[in-house]
Amino acid sequence: MGKQDGRDRQVTSGPVDDSTATILHVDMDAFYASVELLDHPELKGKPVIVGHNSSRSIVTAATYEARKFGVNSALPMSIALRRCPQAIILEPHFERYTHYSKVVMSIFDEVTPRVERLGIDEAFLDVAGTRTVFGSPVQVAELIRSRVRSETGLICSVGAASTKFVAKLASGLSKPDGLLVVPHDETIAFLHPLPIARLWGVGGKTEESLRGRGYNTIGDLANTPVDLLRKTLGDAAAQRLHDLSWGIDPRVVHDGADEKSIGHEMTFETDITDPQVIHRELLRMSNMVAVRLRKAGFVGRTVVLKLRFADFTTITRSRTLRESTDLGRRIYEEVREIYDALGDSPVASQRADRGRTQNAAIRLVGVRAEQLQDAATAQLGLWDESEGWREAEDVMDAASARFGSGTVKPARLIGHSATERPRLGQRD
Repeated sequence: MGKQDGRDRQVTSGPVDDSTATILHVDMDAFYASVELLDHPELKGKPVIVGHNSSRSIVTAATYEARKFGVNSALPMSIALRRCPQAIILEPHFERYTHYSKVVMSIFDEVTPRVERLGIDEAFLDVAGTRTVFGSPVQVAELIRSRVRSETGLICSVGAASTKFVAKLASGLSKPDGLLVVPHDETIAFLHPLPIARLWGVGGKTEESLRGRGYNTIGDLANTPVDLLRKTLGDAAAQRLHDLSWGIDPRVVHDGADEKSIGHEMTFETDITDPQVIHRELLRMSNMVAVRLRKAGFVGRTVVLKLRFADFTTITRSRTLRESTDLGRRIYEEVREIYDALGDSPVASQRADRGRTQNAAIRLVGVRAEQLQDAATAQLGLWDESEGWREAEDVMDAASARFGSGTVKPARLIGHSATERPRLGQRD
């Protein structure tokens, strides 16, 4: 859906018929960076990067001033500083992000019981039943924005529409600190002029492929027969994107979905300091989590890495995906990035005298998928090379069903085994 730096900002001003725009997507603006700026008000309006000050680190978050230079989360710090050498780097404080997330989510819960959390800094809200108490969807959105600002000092953007897809798209376009309402009858007029990259699930390679075939806007794709799109995108993706291009999105707001999780943990016989061993076990557990997701008919939106060190100190780090997945390779890529990003940060206690995470002895690793959704109704992501990996994992599933679990596995895992403890239930 593209990077958000505020340059194409759209907001609703003046009266609007919001009677059909009962689904809100509330997204905190530059959440991690904004939390850090609460302690550094003198840095507001300046390009700020949150992350560890090392060329081997990656960007955790960036202010909008830094994003205008092409700095975004997950970008290697070395590249970020080349793009924006004047940026100011602040160390991350994950415990503070968790605290402010709980405060913000509690505001949502007080407005409506229909809240679907999407990680730490965004959520869908169904406000169809709140009119008699809090007013129209616009009034509810303004109430939320006001309370978030007054009770936390942070700002958020809100999209209001008749579907989840359009509401999320609207919140992104209204950033920062905006509200954009898209009535049901105006959905098509809103969607069709937008660039094709704004379609939920269109990544870099998919965008390149579509533009190469003359699909530059959502309207271009919408006005193409599905049968023709199948030749480019495949059956499932073609139908999904065509539906979205016409504003068709049957998904409803699922409250409480973030409480379920599927994961695996593994305790080493001896403490491990070799990152390559950790990488291998992360790949193994990611594939195991993915197999269980597919068997249960779930996809996960958030992936979680858990590390326990030799002194029994434990940390967890999570990342919310743009789209839900049940692919082991997708899960692995995310948890490996999380792990590698810890390489230049102090270990769990955040005390510098304890050494560096990848040099610290690790006793246990775990991989978990959270925010589970029914795979039959969830929208799967179209990340680069996903179709090839899906075919490979389908082959592994089929072989395991016929010949037993683990018959076919990634080449990196051949000859390696370990004992794991599966987890299914509440988050730690």
